Amino acid sequence: MADKTEREARGTIHAGGEWRAAVSGATREIIDPADAQPFAVVAEGDEKDVDLAVTAARRAFDEGSWPGTPVAERAELLRRVAALLTRDRERLGLLESRDAGKTVEEGRVDIDCVADAFRYFADLVAGEAPGRVVDAGSPDVHSVVVHEPVGVCAMITPWNYPLLQASWKIAPALAAGNTFVVKPSEITPLSTVALIDLLIEAGLPAGVANIVTGPGHTVGARLAEHPDVDLVSFTGGLASGTEVARAAAPTVKKVALELGGKNPNVVFADACATDEDFDTAVDQALNAAFIHSGQVCSAGARLIVEESVRDRFVAELARRAQRIRLGRGTAEGVECGPLVSAQQRDKVEAYVASALEEGAVLRAGGKRPEPSDDRPAGGYFYEPTVLDHCHREMRVVREEVFGPVVTVETFRTEDEAVALANDTEYGLAGAVWTTDAGRARRVAGRLRHGTVWINDFHPYLPQAEWGGFGKSGVGRELGPAGLAEYRETKHVYQNLAPKPVRWFAG
Repeated sequence: MADKTEREARGTIHAGGEWRAAVSGATREIIDPADAQPFAVVAEGDEKDVDLAVTAARRAFDEGSWPGTPVAERAELLRRVAALLTRDRERLGLLESRDAGKTVEEGRVDIDCVADAFRYFADLVAGEAPGRVVDAGSPDVHSVVVHEPVGVCAMITPWNYPLLQASWKIAPALAAGNTFVVKPSEITPLSTVALIDLLIEAGLPAGVANIVTGPGHTVGARLAEHPDVDLVSFTGGLASGTEVARAAAPTVKKVALELGGKNPNVVFADACATDEDFDTAVDQALNAAFIHSGQVCSAGARLIVEESVRDRFVAELARRAQRIRLGRGTAEGVECGPLVSAQQRDKVEAYVASALEEGAVLRAGGKRPEPSDDRPAGGYFYEPTVLDHCHREMRVVREEVFGPVVTVETFRTEDEAVALANDTEYGLAGAVWTTDAGRARRVAGRLRHGTVWINDFHPYLPQAEWGGFGKSGVGRELGPAGLAEYRETKHVYQNLAPKPVRWFAG
């Protein structure tokens, strides 16, 4: 971290316009997953730090200028933030790489997407009408529906895309006029801390943006239950998300949850009719499964391929998976970095072991790689893994592995393909590969997933809502619906010529 000494001196908790250490004085070392060595220190906040941050956010909302700032000015500040992100792209991309283990190029792309999100929400609010007029059926009545900020927003973000996931919450919350307290993952907090600095540099008033670094069981839990928090937005695992919803229930605050997925990538034989089409489908299956070492909520971890092309497809997928270059994300030519932690690697190894015990056939990977100049022995590396002959009863097929593991299932008919793709308690994302336009529309329409890609995998648009069905969560991020999550609706009914009603004698 470039400003490590300065940052440690002033702390990584920001409340009411001031950087400071944790009330308890506790700190946490941030570990580089490529070599398991500490490279930064952050404050380890707890409930007391949360209370201070929420109090600051509450005061800034109730007494400060930001909620009443004209929309054009809020939009302009978001554009300034986007410009600062672009200015610092290289530094922030490197920070994201060291913090989360991804390649520097992935980190750079993440920063581009973060800047895009701020620009999108700036343009969205700047172009909105001030309210929706409702015809009351009388020229003496002016009736309008307006949108107002929710208030104090608590944001709990995951470790896999630290800054990107934070931006999906922070940008619309600020565009709508809210204040917030963000809690980044305790193992990848650095880029979110850096973003708060950029918000300050852009001119955001004190108290609007607050951050508490620390663990979920203290900081996250207190944010979810805090009576002065009006909304809590959480991205993470199903078990933690359930606890967030439970903690938020007594105060009936708004809750948005994005809880992961078990995403099907359905490949029909006609999508592999030519050598070029075949190569494209295989390449996209690799990207779907192994980008950021599979640590992606929308990863195409379930390959569902038509039986007639299965053998050829899996053989080529496995061959190319074995050629993926693993190493430190900052090293030249590396295509895939380490897992984020030793705990995450242990989890992946356990899933692969259980799959093999249950009858899966290992086609590639399935082990830790040999150390090399780019792969320090202490790093949390795991080879891209292809598991063939999988079926629904296997844990590795049912549960979210969140690692570089793809399972292979086979179908013969369109109905069978749809049934397999929908046979999951999650419903975040999925893809269908076919050259038949009618089939593409039919299958996409039948898939119970929040995002469906046709002949592609992983792209997202800031303009399009992102969310899921089933246990993938509730609420939406991005797009107009993502902005709506951070607003309340008010109906203002003005009688221009009031008259006595005379309902009662008197």
